[in-house]
Amino acid sequence: MSDSFLSSDEYAEKAHQLYNTGFFDDATELVLDGLAIYPTSVELHVALGYLRLAREEYAWARGTFEAALSLDPMDEDALVGLGETILKFGEIEKSLGLFEKVVSYGFDDDHDLMLQIARALFRENQLLEANVYFSKVVVAHPQSSEARAGLAYTAHRLGDEAEALKALRIALELDEDHFEARVYLGNVLYDRGEYEASLYHYERTHPENHFDELAVWRLIELKKSIYHLHDSNPDLSKWISRLTELADEVDGVDQILAEVESTRPDGTVSDPRQLDLFGALLTELFSMRGQASAESHKVKTPQGKVYTGTWAEIVLLMSRDDPERTGESLGEFMARFARLNEDENGVVIPATDAASFIQACAAEGLLVILR
Repeated sequence: MSDSFLSSDEYAEKAHQLYNTGFFDDATELVLDGLAIYPTSVELHVALGYLRLAREEYAWARGTFEAALSLDPMDEDALVGLGETILKFGEIEKSLGLFEKVVSYGFDDDHDLMLQIARALFRENQLLEANVYFSKVVVAHPQSSEARAGLAYTAHRLGDEAEALKALRIALELDEDHFEARVYLGNVLYDRGEYEASLYHYERTHPENHFDELAVWRLIELKKSIYHLHDSNPDLSKWISRLTELADEVDGVDQILAEVESTRPDGTVSDPRQLDLFGALLTELFSMRGQASAESHKVKTPQGKVYTGTWAEIVLLMSRDDPERTGESLGEFMARFARLNEDENGVVIPATDAASFIQACAAEGLLVILR
């Protein structure tokens, strides 16, 4: 059928299919063609608004959603789209007013619409408000794994770890294949120092379920440490390949910073020095394939304890044997160790990467590097 014979609904449906497959330019061109024929189609204006929102053309998206609402002031998709867009401009109260208008019209039992609102608020760090909308979905649709997971992410960002763990486990009871929730649970458990439990959940995912380098690195680290696997072990190859793919996609410091560690309620990162450590760990990745003998090290403590592995693995093993450890990350462990040494001996030990940390400890007589 030629496009010239499509109805406005058919234009919108075809554009929606292109949108879902990531062909934003083609979808936009199709919608504009449709609007040239059907300039008063609310559905096409809304479709164009979401396309512009996806392309981060926020000013254009705002105008498009406002045009849709001028045609139908009660269109819920346009209201939510405009609310989501103006969040980008910091117009929080106005955005919340639009979302509440949707609820007042009786759309609060629309599962997908409420999730869309909740996720938009979460992305803009409006955590308490996001919690309200995730909760609405849980009440109306108690079997929604997505809503339970959303509650978990919000609770974790708000500092309520116990509630986050509870909600994540319920989400996985409802849908054991909810891989985003499983990876998140693995990360929370890892940060708590519950490494075996963390690995249990990581191992129930597949490489293609991961879009975050950190979780894949942790899985490899735990497998090597707990199962004593060599870098060349076939069980690690698919994970190392995935980590390579993800590392190649890293665009810059700001992107990693948002993903490396948990965020405080005020939106700040708990320890920026972990960024440097993570970058160093990614760098070590490329020596894993066929270079195990060159990267393996051995150190000995004054108490006679011997650690073997990569620099990062040695730091991990040291942290586990530290009686003062409180479930902190590697970066936090190195920073705390360095602060204690500076207080006691007046010598600064770098805590930005594992290799420099170990070598500085050896220079101070805190370790002996055997290999």
